[in-house]
Amino acid sequence: MALDRELSNEVQFVTFIIIEFAKTYKMGVRDAYIYLKKYGGLDFIWEHWWGLHTENPYYAVHYIFKVCKNNGGYS
Repeated sequence: MALDRELSNEVQFVTFIIIEFAKTYKMGVRDAYIYLKKYGGLDFIWEHWWGLHTENPYYAVHYIFKVCKNNGGYS
């Protein structure tokens, strides 16, 4: 039961942060997902979600953007 709750929290955060990323960079949610997947941001979010969720969403989104940029994403 605890595992299901943790997974649910993880999925809720990942969904939330993708939407915040899309809003911040003025793109559709689908486009944000594709960008994050292509440039490693999505993997970073899944791997570090616990630490990211404790950050202010503004900073979390910017950390994720830096990861994408370092992996060839546009600035």
